[in-house]
Amino acid sequence: MKVVYSDGHRGHDPERFLLRGMFVPGEEKPERADRLLGALDRKRHQIIAPERFGNGPRLAVHSLDYLTFLEYASREWQKLPGASREVVGNVHPVRGTGTYPASLVGRAGWHLQDMACGIGPGTWAAAADATDVAVTAADLLAGGERVAYALCRPPGHHAYRDLAGGHCFLNNTAIAAERLSAQGERRIAILDIDIHHGNGTQEIFYRRNDVLTVSVHADPHRFYPFFWGHAHERGEGDGEGFNINLPVPLGADDATWTAAVSAAATSVEGFAADVLVVALGLDASFDDPFGGAKVTAAGFRRAGETIGRLRMPTLLVQEGGYLSDTLGPNLAAFIDGLEESG
Repeated sequence: MKVVYSDGHRGHDPERFLLRGMFVPGEEKPERADRLLGALDRKRHQIIAPERFGNGPRLAVHSLDYLTFLEYASREWQKLPGASREVVGNVHPVRGTGTYPASLVGRAGWHLQDMACGIGPGTWAAAADATDVAVTAADLLAGGERVAYALCRPPGHHAYRDLAGGHCFLNNTAIAAERLSAQGERRIAILDIDIHHGNGTQEIFYRRNDVLTVSVHADPHRFYPFFWGHAHERGEGDGEGFNINLPVPLGADDATWTAAVSAAATSVEGFAADVLVVALGLDASFDDPFGGAKVTAAGFRRAGETIGRLRMPTLLVQEGGYLSDTLGPNLAAFIDGLEESG
């Protein structure tokens, strides 16, 4: 399996985010990628650097206003009197009736949906680099590879067309899927197994019938992102029926979680996709700091086996999974299951 990776992610090193009204140390740290990379068997997997694509693939998913904001926000923010090191929105509009503001403080509120996506001096470069990782891996699949892994950081599945949130700035999974569509793949399935619902990915494809989005995640009634990810959200217009949410109870164990992954795989199979994009979150782990589920390495291996048995071209795009002793072993277990069953 070819793995696309870049050290460019290191420039994004968030200091803090808001949790239950308190600023706490950032969870989405560069060490995440170090542990994931270290878990890969270099004898079996070839590590390659990404190609550079510029804003083209990003503009296929995100708005120009949003990309411009992300690129220049940190530099402009530092010119404001008394500004913090990281750009954090403190005024958020009801956007259906709002007007796009000239003020950077206003634009921060417009584009940052929560306070877990502070923009530091190196955030734009790191997020842009992650999209190049994802697009390079997508091109590998389009070129004939059966499986490729985009080791992206920061993650992306909470990012909307023009909104950051939940540690995510650019939607790597959506950008990779759109790239595959542009390369001629007619039917694309996205299977998101991150313990947090991929609300940004859902919204980006919510009105389309050429992309099936399926998500297995903790019940959002009591877990981030709260407002999206419920089973009744099935798409709109042409996309009705092409969005499937399979929430599991908080604290779900291996049996419950892998059963939902199996149900998701059945939906993917029924869609008869040409290619599968897996939003590979590893934060369903029993020792992930966000505590959404209780999945062990054996559960991740079974999930990999289930997905591998679909026997379709598969792109893995790294999403969540935070610092814990089992982060690397869980990745290795998933990949072992995927490769051995496929």
